[in-house]
Amino acid sequence: MIGLAKKVLRRARTEWHQSVERRRLAPLYSPDPTDLDLDAHLNAAVDWLKRAQDAGEDRGVSYGVRFGSDFDVSYPETTGYICRTFVRLSRQSGQSELLDRAIEMGQWEADILMPEGAVMAGKFNRNPTPAVFNTGMVLLGWSALISVLGPTRFASAVCRAADWLMRMQEPDGSWIRGNSQFAGSATIYNVKAAWGLCEAGMALGRKDYVEAALRNAEFCLTHQNPNGWYRDCCLSDAVRPLLHTIAYTMQGLFEIGRLTGRRELVDAARKTADAELSLLREDGFLPGRQYASFRGAVDWCCLTGSAQMSVVWNDFGTLTGEDKYRQAAEKANRYLMAHHDIRNTDARLRGGVPGAWPVWSDYGRLTILNWATKYLVDALSAQKYSRLTG
Repeated sequence: MIGLAKKVLRRARTEWHQSVERRRLAPLYSPDPTDLDLDAHLNAAVDWLKRAQDAGEDRGVSYGVRFGSDFDVSYPETTGYICRTFVRLSRQSGQSELLDRAIEMGQWEADILMPEGAVMAGKFNRNPTPAVFNTGMVLLGWSALISVLGPTRFASAVCRAADWLMRMQEPDGSWIRGNSQFAGSATIYNVKAAWGLCEAGMALGRKDYVEAALRNAEFCLTHQNPNGWYRDCCLSDAVRPLLHTIAYTMQGLFEIGRLTGRRELVDAARKTADAELSLLREDGFLPGRQYASFRGAVDWCCLTGSAQMSVVWNDFGTLTGEDKYRQAAEKANRYLMAHHDIRNTDARLRGGVPGAWPVWSDYGRLTILNWATKYLVDALSAQKYSRLTG
């Protein structure tokens, strides 16, 4: 009884502290829901990512900003795929500065690569541990740079990282060894790391890398239910996974299938994309955690996952020509822009995207996240540039 009473008391204290913190910090981020100017939101998000890169002593991108605090240290995992975003946006927009910044990110990643070839888990630190997922994310950035610069500069780093991923891979295509210390066993979303391995194989003409990526994608398919649901794809709750990691899994399958011409992988991702359409509200809201029946498990939105869904829906719109996908992407984007503060006087917050809405929800609580902001850039640029070319 005494132990139970202590637990109840601790819970009450935690809830009281969170309530006080919410009242103090949540008002610091105040979007204008009537401002839906796509270019204004896209430019503000890109500018925030630039400030996040410039905030520290290195050329990585800051993890993010806790409301009321300063920029955190750089985050190797997400710097890798922000690098890819900047390379692509540089091509689309003609902004050469973005390519210069991406090159700096890629060089920083090469400089801090662990001796065995792994990218470190977590934020930048002096006592690194390896992480399969993070390594795949940085491969995405390096592969994008190689597509522009050629293989001379980053090929060595790519091979070291890809070779390490292959050494860690199990015969069935999964990764058990080398997962981040922050990861549990539910890591089916590692198929997005396999996408990075596939991109590396395509960039360098390494068939073995592509085959290893396909093995993981095939393993992922064994964990997909007939309705498109993925089992075991969330770090924190495998029963009610985050839309963020559901979208990771779907995008990994789609991209590997697209690169290799494996239609069954694209079709598997499309099952998920179609199931998510049924959850999309008219105002663009998607529930941030979901059950296996594709029913919302929470009443808050994972802004990160919604932006990721928008990107994949736009990809399917381009692939199939079906308006339902682009319309869904545009709905999601309107919701994202309505909850994106681009007028804040605090440059640490202005243009950045919090993990969830409301901002005190159970993902990236009261924090601007660099990857949430990156995915908003991807979603809005996909809408903008597919319109220009579509």
